Amino acid sequence: MSPKKNSSKDNVELVADFLDIALQQYDAIEKFDNARFNRLYARLKAVEAELKSRPGDARNALAKLYQHNNVNVRLQAALATLALQPFESREVLRQVKDTKITPYSADAWGMLNSLDEGRYEPD
Repeated sequence: MSPKKNSSKDNVELVADFLDIALQQYDAIEKFDNARFNRLYARLKAVEAELKSRPGDARNALAKLYQHNNVNVRLQAALATLALQPFESREVLRQVKDTKITPYSADAWGMLNSLDEGRYEPD
């Protein structure tokens, strides 16, 4: 999805796109389709960037996905909102880590370690 197409959407539509892309990523991961996952990652980041560029940084709208039943949706929402909701998103990352569902739990564990050790600072 091009940034131009994203810019014409409202926040609700962008959150729906983020959800859809994260679910497609889950499917790609489960099928070991790395090329598809990489394409979807770029699309997810474009949606996230569009939300970030909005007045007041609209990435907060992704917090409603913290309770989604899909582990990748929760993970991606937490990662996207770390700068805005550090306590809440870290809690979601801890919950994902505790699921022991790989590779999601490993990604959450790695991010928590990076945050704790100061190797990553969300923006």
